[in-house]
Amino acid sequence: MDLFVEKYRPSTVNDCILSKELSSTFSEMVKEGTPQNLLFCGPAGTGKTSVAKAICSDLDAESIVINCSEDGNIDTLRTKIRSFASTVSLNGNKKVVILDEFDYSNANSIQPALRGAIEEFANNCRFIITCNYKNRIIAPIHSRCTNIEFTIPSKEKPILAKKFLDRLKFILDNEGIKYEEEVLAKLILRHFPDFRRVINEIQRYSVSGTIDVGILSDYDKIRIQDLIDSMKNKNFTDARKWIVSNLDNSPPDLFRKIYDSLSDTMSKTSVPDAILIIADYQYKSAFVADQEINFVACIVELMMRCEFK
Repeated sequence: MDLFVEKYRPSTVNDCILSKELSSTFSEMVKEGTPQNLLFCGPAGTGKTSVAKAICSDLDAESIVINCSEDGNIDTLRTKIRSFASTVSLNGNKKVVILDEFDYSNANSIQPALRGAIEEFANNCRFIITCNYKNRIIAPIHSRCTNIEFTIPSKEKPILAKKFLDRLKFILDNEGIKYEEEVLAKLILRHFPDFRRVINEIQRYSVSGTIDVGILSDYDKIRIQDLIDSMKNKNFTDARKWIVSNLDNSPPDLFRKIYDSLSDTMSKTSVPDAILIIADYQYKSAFVADQEINFVACIVELMMRCEFK
């Protein structure tokens, strides 16, 4: 089965659900006919990657996508990126390298090296960089790109939420899946503006044949189980991704969800140690400068010191 987020990904800028300002900005870029070096910043699921791909599609630009959370090292620049950017496009248009989740790339190797690559291949290639946290991207990259924040003005949130509701209904109607419109609206409000998470949830729950109120009560259990599985398998990358995508929740809530799952997920001998670890990092979360680092540290300690069932 195809992933809904890929099957129904917008193919043009006009199809993307964006604020008026962003929609106007990208439409003007397409009218100009030449891609720019761009740095997209903003929360997960707000359309950064979709817009990057849509721009390439609208401009008929040959592109390559590099997921930097999995492939963000210097060897990628030396091989994949350099090989792609150094050759001329078959249709004569400029090529585009999309560096997705670039905030996961190595700030001491590939990021400094990319500075030279952007200038070296300027006549033939452009770069579109996406990230959740722009402060993790070194300043020289910022200065070489047009920085665009994927934010939604408060007055436009109801409008965009309605557009996304219509998009969800289209997806479900097309897939022949029954749904309760009120449930869809509540699901959107719960995770707004993370549209990707909502689409993934409806696909996961659609195996039951109907999107009903159960998706609202079942979601938290599934979400925490993903983190538990990552910790059990010592999969740091997936655990960190889970943390980043769930930082919109309050730290006490996140710690509480892990605490509530201990008896079902850990051996009896590990539970007391896990409680002390969680209590320590929950206390620290009240005054740390970076909640993600604190939460990741907690997860790492749980992975290393506790035994999972």
